[in-house]
Amino acid sequence: MFKDNSKIINFIVDWLREYCDKNSVEGFVVGVSGGIDSALTSTLCSMTNKPVICIQMPIHQSKNEITRSSNHVKWLEKKFNNVISIEDNLSSVYDEFSKTKTNLKNFSSKFNEKQQLALANTRSRLRMVNLFFHATSNNYIVAGTGNKVEDFGVGFYTKYGDGGVDISPIADLMKSEVKSLAKFLKINDEIIKAKPTDGLWGDARTDEEQIGANYDELEWAMNQLKKGNKSDDFNGRQKEVIEILIKFNSQNKHKMIPIPICTIPKEIKY
Repeated sequence: MFKDNSKIINFIVDWLREYCDKNSVEGFVVGVSGGIDSALTSTLCSMTNKPVICIQMPIHQSKNEITRSSNHVKWLEKKFNNVISIEDNLSSVYDEFSKTKTNLKNFSSKFNEKQQLALANTRSRLRMVNLFFHATSNNYIVAGTGNKVEDFGVGFYTKYGDGGVDISPIADLMKSEVKSLAKFLKINDEIIKAKPTDGLWGDARTDEEQIGANYDELEWAMNQLKKGNKSDDFNGRQKEVIEILIKFNSQNKHKMIPIPICTIPKEIKY
């Protein structure tokens, strides 16, 4: 863990503030979900003294998620005078979009597995569109909320959804480090203890249930691969977790690398 949490926090806050100043940007927009990553990101942005818009965007969200995000926003508004909150309920927008896809349902009147995943990702992409509406309207930027395990380990995010951001202030932090900073900043305990969920399915399924491993395990596996170890160096659950990480990293690699560009050779171009 960090030697000094305050130094890490100050570094990120200074980085955020300097980015705004260098790029003539006036403030930040952060999507607040009730999870620890968005809670930490919104808090760090608020500490810059730049204007911050915290936006809740429920799409058939669970009551617990809505309560946690609402409580966090209230805490921020009480603590910082540069924070305002907006709730844009996108449930009806999502429902209308879903209706346009009913012709794709199979004979059992249900969407198949891939179509269900596409619709789940649509929730994230609708939120991205909404965040950028507010950012563009105010000359702000969208601050991403992804951590290092999600963004560069398993790639557990939606391309052009929650991955569609201007800057990523916590993408170099492991999940355990996010939790450490959140505790240090006294972010609401209900958020710190909540099981991580992507909030894309309209039920209570957790990230761990979808991935097959929790973030402590995935963080351990990332560190083992960084040391040059392989899955065959381990047995049982440890071997399984490393293989899960490798599988997700491989299938989601396209999200993590720059968009491929077809570079035309000069000898045929000119």
